[in-house]
Amino acid sequence: MFHDFINLLYPSVCHICDAELLKNEELICTSCLHDLPITSYHLDNENPVIKVFYGRVKIEKATALLHFRKKAGVQQLIHDLKYRGYREIGTYFGQWLGKELADSDWFGEIDMIIPVPLHKSKLIQRGYNQVEDFAKELALSLNAEYADDILLKISATQTQTLKDRLSRWGKLKDTLLVQNSEKIRGKHILLVDDLVTTGATLEACVLKLYEAQEVEISIATMAITD
Repeated sequence: MFHDFINLLYPSVCHICDAELLKNEELICTSCLHDLPITSYHLDNENPVIKVFYGRVKIEKATALLHFRKKAGVQQLIHDLKYRGYREIGTYFGQWLGKELADSDWFGEIDMIIPVPLHKSKLIQRGYNQVEDFAKELALSLNAEYADDILLKISATQTQTLKDRLSRWGKLKDTLLVQNSEKIRGKHILLVDDLVTTGATLEACVLKLYEAQEVEISIATMAITD
């Protein structure tokens, strides 16, 4: 009754269209949920996510839950997750993708989930890593270990133009550190992030993790840019 009373005073609204949510709806109204551009890439071993890394770095498997399009619902959801403190969106996406991966044979041999790290200055500013809850839910669904003490961001990088990002690509790996490398030897790691665009950040993380040797790496993200 108390929950109903609070909802009466402060009704929950859809993160995409701001419509008031019904009792059986969570974060996103049914109409907007049906409009989300689902990829189903976990069913396709030759999907666009894994093709991003062809000729660049070895990836076992890769998937993204949704297509990311500017000025659309997925962009709004990720913005609310990263910049407005709605961590439950990460949990929601993790439960959603986790169930899909657990129901398939594709990601059945994952041993450990590792999130793409944030530098401590960004963690202090934002208060959390937007990938953390997503990664934890994937770990629960896949019966895998969650580890955020393996891959660390040891120096901050600034958002720059595409030209600048391409020029600094070789330096990205130097901003990362792998510690406790003995924990990941012989393991199949699922590296997770919110969004894959050029793939440069994920590639740098993969290359750093490979320094531990005897590891296999797959990738899962909330979305991929079209």
